[in-house]
Amino acid sequence: MSAYQPSETTVSSTINCDVLVVGGGVNGAGIARDLAGRGWSVVMCEQHDLANHTSSASTKLIHGGLRYLQYGDFRLVRKALIEREGLLRGAPHIMWPLQFVLPHEPNMRPAWMIRLGLWLYDHLGPRDFLPASSQVALQSHVAGAALQAKFQRGFVYADGWVDDSRLVVLCTKDAQDKGARIFTRTFCEQLQPNSSGWQALLVQHDPHTKALVSQFGVQARLVVNAAGPWADQLQSMLQPAVAERNDAANMQKLKLVKGSHIVVPRLFDHAYAYILQESDGRIVFAIPYEGHFTLVGTTDEAFEGDPSQTQIGEHEIQYLCNTIRRYFRQPITAKDVKWSFSGVRPLLDDDRGDASAITRDYRIDHHSGTSPWVTPWGGKITTFRKLAEQTGHWVGKLLQEDKPAWSFQASLPGGDLLALIHQQTDPVSDMALFQQRLSHDYPWIDRVLMQRWCRQFGSNVFRLLEGVSSLADLGIEVAPCLFEHELRYLRDDEWAQTGEDVLWRRTKLGLHYTSEQRQAVADWMEFAARLRD
Repeated sequence: MSAYQPSETTVSSTINCDVLVVGGGVNGAGIARDLAGRGWSVVMCEQHDLANHTSSASTKLIHGGLRYLQYGDFRLVRKALIEREGLLRGAPHIMWPLQFVLPHEPNMRPAWMIRLGLWLYDHLGPRDFLPASSQVALQSHVAGAALQAKFQRGFVYADGWVDDSRLVVLCTKDAQDKGARIFTRTFCEQLQPNSSGWQALLVQHDPHTKALVSQFGVQARLVVNAAGPWADQLQSMLQPAVAERNDAANMQKLKLVKGSHIVVPRLFDHAYAYILQESDGRIVFAIPYEGHFTLVGTTDEAFEGDPSQTQIGEHEIQYLCNTIRRYFRQPITAKDVKWSFSGVRPLLDDDRGDASAITRDYRIDHHSGTSPWVTPWGGKITTFRKLAEQTGHWVGKLLQEDKPAWSFQASLPGGDLLALIHQQTDPVSDMALFQQRLSHDYPWIDRVLMQRWCRQFGSNVFRLLEGVSSLADLGIEVAPCLFEHELRYLRDDEWAQTGEDVLWRRTKLGLHYTSEQRQAVADWMEFAARLRD
């Protein structure tokens, strides 16, 4: 299903909880984690896989948003910068610092303006271990070799990178560890207010056959609408009277903006990323990706239609290729694209006509009474934790239960490395030492595989390796360096049900495999699902 449609269905069983969270993207997972950590009983449902849409289709950055300074969005930039280093410390396995090179084009912005913007960026939020920005001569800097000779001067600043889909999975895992009940591929088909809050009807379908698996009710004291691009549709179930009269003053409008990315063979052989200015005011990033590739994006264009059916357009591919051609010595064409992905960002409609100028900030609406609800609108990955925390505050007010926030200094699952390194310094050094000691303790595991597991699971790799003492214990190698043991772990502990879940969201192995190898993983997952049934 791609839209929320109520129906008349008999509910055979009901789960009682304090809060029902609808949506399994980064906001929904973050909210479920926050609420469960405060002690409320939580049910979270997601109509598809975790991070199936917007939250796995980002540019994968933990950043303040340098370009938002030009729109005067200082509040958003400061809020994101405050979150940035805390996130990097709490999940060093899936997030790490990344330095960006901004080639200077004098006809776009004078150097003094860029220096001022970077000075503000350095000082608007805390910066404990990230280096300050600087000006560089590109002729002698390692990042200059890949650029056209006309670019003589550049600027370097630091932000962070994140594996966005794993961020969602780990937040969901943390929510479950704290007591939340998680239902993926489960559609919220009906919401009815009653004297105790809300009665919801949830419907599960098999991802392989599309057949109905089960349907059940949830009686919740409060509903959180975290449905992302579908939030306005779900809101019409929470506010039917407002929806019927189309009351713009009382119902937030979303602006759906499609962003697309391409992945091409590696354009440069160093660890820096590039931020490239376009004459239309947009920003395009070129980022080292998965060792052998470069991630290029994003585009920004208004979107209408089914958010689950997005795909990159030929004009978007051409736009990104043209940007690379204008900056780099090595041009690219559509034939070089190895993978592309698109997502729909549900942004606050702030009446800015330019899709790239629309604010990435968020707003939280709420309603009290016998059937309370909370709806966060908009937002970006970097501020997901803060959005979740503020949503938790409103849940407490509406339920008249004051439960303190807890997540600011908390690690995500796998992010606490102290059991092996004993003393933390900075995220990069901590992660390097963790990998070194783990490789020493498990010398029989292939180095490349262990490196991937460290980045994928962090200290949770010990959970993966419970009962494993030799290569034979990992079972059949279904695809290169992907064994049955890991597939079972991803299925049983991380809600993976299909080959796509494994290859493109729990990992990015799909980018490295042939079509035959990807099919082998898909076949194993489907066969394993049938055996369980």
